[in-house]
Amino acid sequence: QVRLVEAGGGLVQPGGSLRLSCVGTGISFSVNPIDWYRQAPGKQREFVASLSSDGATSYTGSVKGRFTLSRDNAKNTVYLQMNSLKPEDTAVYYCTDYSRNLWGQGTQVTVSS
Repeated sequence: QVRLVEAGGGLVQPGGSLRLSCVGTGISFSVNPIDWYRQAPGKQREFVASLSSDGATSYTGSVKGRFTLSRDNAKNTVYLQMNSLKPEDTAVYYCTDYSRNLWGQGTQVTVSS
């Protein structure tokens, strides 16, 4: 069964950090690119970042310099390190193999004092 499972969300104060993880089963992150999207309450799902199979990364403008993608091929896991979090980063975060329309269940990130 091919699936993606996110973890690592939670409640954090503004300026804090979280590291999200995305574990793949039945899919190889060394071959398949993985994207992160997020959806805030009342808003459309939006692109956050992507990690290609060859390790290239791209980020949406609002998270550049604050979020960092990395990958552990041995664990088939992609990490999204989020620093200097802001209240506007509050959303459900999803990892996805967008080309196959394969999505995880999402993990909630709440940034609030």
